[in-house]
Amino acid sequence: MLLKTLRYQSDTGWLEPLPTALNSPNTLVLAFGASEYADDPGPFAELARALPEAVLLGCSTSGEIAGTQVHDASISVAVARFEHTTLRHALTAVRDAQDSWAAGARLAQQLLAPGLRAVFVLSDGLHVNGTPLVAGLAQNLPQGVVICGGLAGDGSRFLRTWVLVGAAPTQQHICAVGFYGERLCLGHGHDGGWSDFGPERRITRSEGNVLYELDGKPALDLYRAYLGDRAAGLPGTALLFPLSLKREGGSGETLVRTILGIDEQQRSLTFAGDVPQGSIARLMRTRNDHLIDSAGVAVARAAQGIDTTADALVVSVSCVGRRLVLGERTEEEVETVVEGAPCGAGHVGFYSYGEIAPALVGGSSDLHNQTMTVTVFSESPLDSQPA
Repeated sequence: MLLKTLRYQSDTGWLEPLPTALNSPNTLVLAFGASEYADDPGPFAELARALPEAVLLGCSTSGEIAGTQVHDASISVAVARFEHTTLRHALTAVRDAQDSWAAGARLAQQLLAPGLRAVFVLSDGLHVNGTPLVAGLAQNLPQGVVICGGLAGDGSRFLRTWVLVGAAPTQQHICAVGFYGERLCLGHGHDGGWSDFGPERRITRSEGNVLYELDGKPALDLYRAYLGDRAAGLPGTALLFPLSLKREGGSGETLVRTILGIDEQQRSLTFAGDVPQGSIARLMRTRNDHLIDSAGVAVARAAQGIDTTADALVVSVSCVGRRLVLGERTEEEVETVVEGAPCGAGHVGFYSYGEIAPALVGGSSDLHNQTMTVTVFSESPLDSQPA
């Protein structure tokens, strides 16, 4: 695999020439850009012209990750030409959150082909329920296919997210790339660093990703009571206090859910993924050091089994809520990932409205929130087996 990372800034343009020599059908171009580039898509058109045979995938962000730094109003790009791995692009429109499972199934049908090893998916972050999206993909793909990716962001504004359709930033779409071939080496890991506090409450009324009642009381009213003065900043301030969910009597991994919107009339909360009725919910909080340490755990898991002598692309998808908590220390989280990544690896990523990665228990992929997820792409030499 040959790899190049680069950046675009609105005031200076591309900071180095586009790597046209890497153009091929097996070249992946990942472009993570600030949401305002929906109004200025020229840089994506330049990428498409410079690398016309490549698979171009991208989305809006709540901060662009490039190496050890986090930027705003920029585009972070990785160009990876695989030597022994083939790629296939998939794209679908999505009407609303209720269309999410079917949208995942449509993507899966486009990607089904012999040798499929992994799927990296980028989704609109405001019109999609990430839980059924991943389920629709997983249930229509062969067992063992790894699904990673994330939901597009828009800072803490929650107004407009997009993914690239061709070279055009477009709302209400989901894009994905499939990776095919036995030489692909893929590592993945995630960790949160959050802890529960306060009483357990049962979800007594919910539909999909909309939470109406906790312990028979309006969810929005209870959440406002917890937030106190910070309630005026909803939904943005809710990123500081996500919910943990666990099915009653379940032994599976606890899921974290972040609020994307509120409905004053229904007194309900809308989350990035499902909030199943009957589940036990608790508020969560964290400290900066815990978040930074969790990034180290995530990259350590992802780097296991990866050949440290081979070129590697590291993609981090972290939650906008983590960035709001970390503030000026945000780059420490990103630096921790780079420190634990294979030596010389290229590193890009973005801050999201939801992170997609396999669960630690059972291996099936799911939507996560307030989590650092790390995916490592590499290729194995002929004389070794893929990780």
